[in-house]
Amino acid sequence: MQRTSPSANHHVSRRTVLFAVPAALALSACSGSGGGSTALSNEPVTLRFTWWGSDARHQRTQQVIKLFQAKHKNITVKGEFKEWNGYWDSLATSAAAQEAPDVIQMDELYLASYAERGALLDLSRVRDHLDTSGIDEDILSTGKVEDKQYAIPTGLNAYSMVVNTDILDRFGIDLPDDDTWSWDDLTEIGGKVSAAGGGQITGVQSWGFDMGGLNVWIRQTGGTLFDDRGDVSVKPEVLADYWSYLVELADKHVAPPPSVTVERATASLDQSGTATNTAAFGTWWNTQLVSLVAASGQNLKLLKLPGEADAKKRGTFFKSSMYWSVFSRSKHPGEAALLVDFLTNSREAAEVMLTDRGVPGNKAIREFIQPKLDPADQAAVEYLDDLKASPPPRVTPNGGSNIEKILQRHTEQVLFGQVKPDQAATSFITELQAEIDAAA
Repeated sequence: MQRTSPSANHHVSRRTVLFAVPAALALSACSGSGGGSTALSNEPVTLRFTWWGSDARHQRTQQVIKLFQAKHKNITVKGEFKEWNGYWDSLATSAAAQEAPDVIQMDELYLASYAERGALLDLSRVRDHLDTSGIDEDILSTGKVEDKQYAIPTGLNAYSMVVNTDILDRFGIDLPDDDTWSWDDLTEIGGKVSAAGGGQITGVQSWGFDMGGLNVWIRQTGGTLFDDRGDVSVKPEVLADYWSYLVELADKHVAPPPSVTVERATASLDQSGTATNTAAFGTWWNTQLVSLVAASGQNLKLLKLPGEADAKKRGTFFKSSMYWSVFSRSKHPGEAALLVDFLTNSREAAEVMLTDRGVPGNKAIREFIQPKLDPADQAAVEYLDDLKASPPPRVTPNGGSNIEKILQRHTEQVLFGQVKPDQAATSFITELQAEIDAAA
């Protein structure tokens, strides 16, 4: 299953390299009790606002900043935007020096790391300036760490199976019933596609390189990746089954050979099997449909994930694309909260951003923008509206931000036959738990 780059930035690349929070932050933890008065000032105020993303996101965000400044004449917002790969090093360094931007675009992988080190403001302090009533509690809770609200979801996405209906039609293969189908059904249908594709088209684009896909598999068994304390809680046999399934797809030629799978997993979205029309089925975040349709030039459809009908628990969950957070040492937390409120609840901002940072979590805003979306984006919104999901998993614990780097290495080793699935399972759990323990 593919991770957005990163977390619903569906207009950029398909997968990116993850970096741990640099040691600078760990060695110089910020004080969560700092920051200025939450009262609004009548004097001129300057806020720094940082985010990562594509050129299109930068342009949209700058437009929103202008709209915000027009409403708040005494507030000037200075945008600081970077590419994902350099974003976290820069943020960690500035946070350790107690000079981080006032408003921070935050990712789920790093939320607990920054919150537990006191770098983020408890947003209950600024509730007079930040309205969260339009966001469902389950969704809002994804921004909590130890029951404190450190982040506001920018938008939502969920895992889906993207199918190229043109390929199925060409080979005379029926579309599966996504209310009832299983993982075995995917293997069977994918096998038919591969047989008809003559080596040029495979049934399935393999996955196994991101924690979102892993989470779905684990949750369908009734388990969890992390327990409430933040320890690794997945059973080794569940992980072994996960990797065994991926090996089976490759062995049966339902998925490409491991070398192709690994190459695509580290490439951009437009080089994926879905985008190049060389795979009929692929797992993606629903909001990536727009970019995939543009890249493939074919008819693509969102399907619910296999295995949900017979699962012990629904694996699918609503994931925050990313978050808005406020630096705990901000000299102007009230004004920073006003900006987050504008980004979250303003129709003017939503009309510019649309689904760039995910499908808005505020339902009223979501309904407002839907008629303004192109067909692919509308399909992404409808998918969320129709989806039956279970409560989201626990936020990635402090020390767990390297999980996808660890997962990728183990998946590659299993696919290439260097280790057995059960060996990889034990090694994965041991290594990830050690990183979490080291960060405590």
